Amino acid sequence: MTVLAIGLTAAAQNTRALPPQINDDNSVTLTIKAPDAQAVQVVGELSSGQATKDMVRDTSGIWSYTTSPLESEMYYYLIKIDGVSVTDPMNSACIIDGGSHYSYVIVPGGVGDLYTPQQVPHGSVHKVWYTSKGLGYDRRMAIYTPPGYEQSGKKYPVLYLLHGSGGNEESWLTFGRTAQIMDNLLSQGKVEPMIVVMTSGATKSQAAPGECPGAGLYSPVSGSSYDTSYEVQFKDVLDYVESSFRVIRKKSGRAIAGLSMGGEQAFQTALNYPDTFDYVGIFSGVPRVREIKGNELKVEIYQNTLEKIDREFRDGLKLYYIAVGVKDSLYGNSKWLRETLDAKGYPYFYNESEGGHSWRNWRLYLTDFTQKLFK
Repeated sequence: MTVLAIGLTAAAQNTRALPPQINDDNSVTLTIKAPDAQAVQVVGELSSGQATKDMVRDTSGIWSYTTSPLESEMYYYLIKIDGVSVTDPMNSACIIDGGSHYSYVIVPGGVGDLYTPQQVPHGSVHKVWYTSKGLGYDRRMAIYTPPGYEQSGKKYPVLYLLHGSGGNEESWLTFGRTAQIMDNLLSQGKVEPMIVVMTSGATKSQAAPGECPGAGLYSPVSGSSYDTSYEVQFKDVLDYVESSFRVIRKKSGRAIAGLSMGGEQAFQTALNYPDTFDYVGIFSGVPRVREIKGNELKVEIYQNTLEKIDREFRDGLKLYYIAVGVKDSLYGNSKWLRETLDAKGYPYFYNESEGGHSWRNWRLYLTDFTQKLFK
């Protein structure tokens, strides 16, 4: 998203609200006209670490708030008017995660440029429906194909990219900025051309909000609840992709990664589909320790996990990638997995970053992980 920078002086003289302004010092100014409101606030990343900040009202009924200078990033926020949170009516840039909508701005000059469309060749995003035989109904997924896919006639490697709890097949495109990241990295020669498949791990839903047929089978929180239905039905995803797109149908041409719940699902899917993936990425999400240590969850696909890890590494992997923030709520689970692999002498790549369980980290992990694939 490109936001035009308009000087603060001009904003102060205007008697109407303006779209978000990115100022010369990378601060952001928000304005909204609400003459009858008693209190208007900014909630979210633009207000310093998920805090709530008061906006200031002028004599014409326009409320404004200017952030401190911000580093280049993507920031999401809401406006709270007399206690009711809404998206910013002056900002057309809006994204959805689960059942919640957010406004956002991207501050340029660093990683924000990676998340913004540039003057480079662009890939395509396909929104497709496939039949899940395992679940008994059709489901939707998003598939990114690199620039030139339609004309090349080539076969491409595939990254299967999984979202977290509360998300859906749109999450990696909206919050994750996958298409923009891939386009920009490809233009810089930093990644190999690849197809990225973004599925829905919420197995009791057919599609993202607004995309379900009729009343749909939508739940804003993952319906799988670790009941293995995503992992079991993954073969339906694999079969559809490999019969509908030009892909490399062997282990060296497949990668799987996910964040949070999707990291759990990526971990389990890789374990339970032997000799399928050469690349595995776990972003802020690994198996729940109590279940793995004692195999306490009595379902077949979660049994004998340690033995399956042995088989996975015995079969050979080109990359096992673990990433987590130092303040992440799942840091302990990640630590357990690393200690388990260390005890067995199994190699892996570890990326420990600042911050916690957030899209700011997951976008960076995707950027780093994709540059290590299919070399």
